Parts: sequence; structure tokens; C-alpha cells
Amino acid sequence: MILELADIRIQPGKQAEFDAAIQRGLDQVISKAKGFQGYKVNKGMESPERYVLMIFWETLENHTVDFRQSPAFQEWRGIVGPYFASMPVVEHFTLLAKSS
Repeated sequence: MILELADIRIQPGKQAEFDAAIQRGLDQVISKAKGFQGYKVNKGMESPERYVLMIFWETLENHTVDFRQSPAFQEWRGIVGPYFASMPVVEHFTLLAKSS
């Protein structure tokens, strides 16, 4: 399993609108993508315009090729992109260890 971690900064004062948009995008677009295995979204407390989106994929290619090179990616960006203050920083991780 691959973890995609996106550090997202949105425009000030748009939190409620972005909360609804990201949920809609996850439910309507990303959750239907090949290799999708789940997600978590965390909102910043000290930095209310900061969000950390974690999406779990079966393989790296499910994200970088199957999703990012599909029309679904443009649909996703159309839903959440208008709220971005800057482009998200996206990195991928493999699991080293976890608690039981």
C-alpha cells in the first residue's frame, strides 16, 4: 500500500466551502479511482487554512498514472482547485511501522 500525502493551503476564510468541496471530491471522484483504498483528511488547528490529505493507494502507479493521467483528475481539480492558495505539496510514502 502507498500513502499519498498532500499538504494543502487554501485561501483564508474559505474553510467551510473547502470542507464541503473536498468531501464531495473524495466521495464522487477519488473513491472511484482504480487502486483507491481509503483516505483521511486533517484540518489545521493553529493554521486553519492548512489541510493534510492522506490517500491510500494499492500501487504508486494507481495514483501517478491511472488517476493523474485520467479525466477524473481534472474533475477532482475542478472541485477543489479553486480554493487553493498555492499548489499542494504531494509526496508518496511506504509503511515502515505502525502501532497495533
